[in-house]
Amino acid sequence: MAHTRLNPGAALALFVMAMLAGCASNATVAPDARFDLGAPPLLTDASAAQKAMPPVKVLAVGASRNLETDAFIYRMSYVDAQRTGSYSTSHWTMPPAQLLTQRLRAALSARGPVLTGADPVRAALLEVELTGFEQVFDAPGQSHGAVSVRATLTQQGRVVAQRAFAASAPAPSADASGGARALAAASDDLIAQLSAWLDAQPLTASR
Repeated sequence: MAHTRLNPGAALALFVMAMLAGCASNATVAPDARFDLGAPPLLTDASAAQKAMPPVKVLAVGASRNLETDAFIYRMSYVDAQRTGSYSTSHWTMPPAQLLTQRLRAALSARGPVLTGADPVRAALLEVELTGFEQVFDAPGQSHGAVSVRATLTQQGRVVAQRAFAASAPAPSADASGGARALAAASDDLIAQLSAWLDAQPLTASR
């Protein structure tokens, strides 16, 4: 009877996938780890030099259905770039869109008043949709955090500008802890891009 043998690369990939997903039988052994984006980055001289902004309404970041949970998503791009999975014993403290909302509002508030959609003050309105937030494994033991959004800026009911943003950062370790650090760094990079983009827009003060 013929036997099918896996090549070393495929066998290693299956092993890594099994380690990432975790076994249900180990759920009582490995406690559920909860991650957030950590402390915000310190204000640098370059950040401090950015011009002050007029008030901006920053709506809560929206997200696709798969990002509306606390699942920690990863992608084994070197095995199947169209397939995603999630860690069984590692989760976010809240859905990624909520984490990004907090980070974005905190960063922009350092440059001017940040309002919410419920505020009656007339101001430019920033809507951000989270389109990607995952740890991507490029090879066994090597991964990066990838974040992508689509931003729309409106003023007085008219779309002023719209643009897609993406950022990535290498993970210091091939696990959820490393992925969380990478996604935090990528999120801060993306927010810096958004902030610079807002600088270039013709924002006007509220009346």
